[in-house]
Amino acid sequence: MVTSPHALASEAGAGVLRAGGSAVDAALATATTLAVIYPHMCSLGGDAFWLIYEARGQRVDYLDGGGRAAASATLERFAGQEEIPFRGLAPATVTTPGAVASFCEAHGRYGKLPLARCLESAIHCARDGYPVSERVARWIKQTETELAADPASAELFLARPGRNPALARTLEAIAARGRAGFYEGEVAAGLAALGGFFDERDLAAQGAYWGEPIRGTYRDVTLCETPAPTQGFTVLEMLNLVEPLDLGSYLGPDHVHLLVQAKQLAYHDRDRWLADPRFADVPVAKLVSKRYADERRRLLDPARAMAWDQVPASNLSGDTVYVAALDAEGNAASLIFSLYGVFGACITSAATGVVMQNRGAYFSLDPAHPNRLEPGKVPLHTLIASLAFRDGRLWAALGCMGADGQPQIHAQAYVAMIDFGLDIQQALAAPRWLSGRFALGEPRDTLHIEARYPPATIDELERRGHRVERWGDWNELAGHAHGITLAEDGSLAGGYDPRSDGAAVHS
Repeated sequence: MVTSPHALASEAGAGVLRAGGSAVDAALATATTLAVIYPHMCSLGGDAFWLIYEARGQRVDYLDGGGRAAASATLERFAGQEEIPFRGLAPATVTTPGAVASFCEAHGRYGKLPLARCLESAIHCARDGYPVSERVARWIKQTETELAADPASAELFLARPGRNPALARTLEAIAARGRAGFYEGEVAAGLAALGGFFDERDLAAQGAYWGEPIRGTYRDVTLCETPAPTQGFTVLEMLNLVEPLDLGSYLGPDHVHLLVQAKQLAYHDRDRWLADPRFADVPVAKLVSKRYADERRRLLDPARAMAWDQVPASNLSGDTVYVAALDAEGNAASLIFSLYGVFGACITSAATGVVMQNRGAYFSLDPAHPNRLEPGKVPLHTLIASLAFRDGRLWAALGCMGADGQPQIHAQAYVAMIDFGLDIQQALAAPRWLSGRFALGEPRDTLHIEARYPPATIDELERRGHRVERWGDWNELAGHAHGITLAEDGSLAGGYDPRSDGAAVHS
């Protein structure tokens, strides 16, 4: 089974499974197809992180496909600025694209079919055309001003949407030469010709790195999340904080109120500590410990909302796509893949058809902060993917888009399934809230909530002091979440988010 935010991409992955491919092959087919037909959310110019479950050895591998800061990307280059710009050439070239390195690395270890077979659908869509969904068309319209400022982006998305022949040639180069087809030769030269920070040497140095996931427990479930520099630990911290508490009725005020407060505490820790662990000491083991949650839980107030600027600091010493794939052998791929902003930096390489990410804008320019910009460093990443186990067996693969909203969506979905017995589709289609800021000037503790929540719940949350922003029944800003669950008898259930163009497809 494969699930993703676009039905055509899910079908591409399912087709690879039918051809005898592995879960990783299917995830690659799905993700690269999304890079063509969902260009506002992902691109070969972005980053990716994986959790891969190998059933035979009952092992979970973590793969870091985060782009690294160029050798010339230093704090001094941004002297006099308070932050790295969100759009434009600068953020597009602060970090090199990391996704393709991870795709090739994952395929090298776990692929069964030739890489060219995995990329067939993506190449076809880029070369011969693809249908532009209403949702993609709407995002093109909303980002029109930014896209128009870059001639290559304007030509690709405003003048001729639905086809990207230059990207087809890039994908064909990867199909023929693997990693070298992207990070060396003509494609690398085309990317480096953008100007800015990275050059061909930075691209040649980009890799993907294997590691261990972080693990935690919630009730009878063991959760694996992607580690630093991703924000995966915040999911485990949130769940630790609420585990001993009575969450009340499903979609009731206590259910929302307590999870929102747990989010605030976990995000304060994220903003204080999260960075690239190769450059900074990130105390993840303590942050995800039950003992630490016991200390921080004392700050939760069951009666009143907690203002963001009043959360005490801890005393520690020491827009995106998600793809889940499960193959016939029980192996699973949980893949998160992104550009960061809608259409990333709104900069496209005309020579390669690659839309460039703006993930470098997540670096801090504060020299004292652990997430400060440094050459070769990966910025704090909002991207996370998860796998979950019950009684030692794989139970779920789950993930979502939504930047800062991702841990909140993970927690809401897992609580819905574990505490309240919802199936995967019910959990992903349920009313959703997100706590945070969507617009400049908006308070960081704004509680955005879909109107399908019971009116009494929303009224009570306002009475408790939450700054409520009432959404309509469905809002795409609440994220696209997708997942697969595996029952004890081996049967599969797939879930997709109705806020997307997605589908769960059985092979």
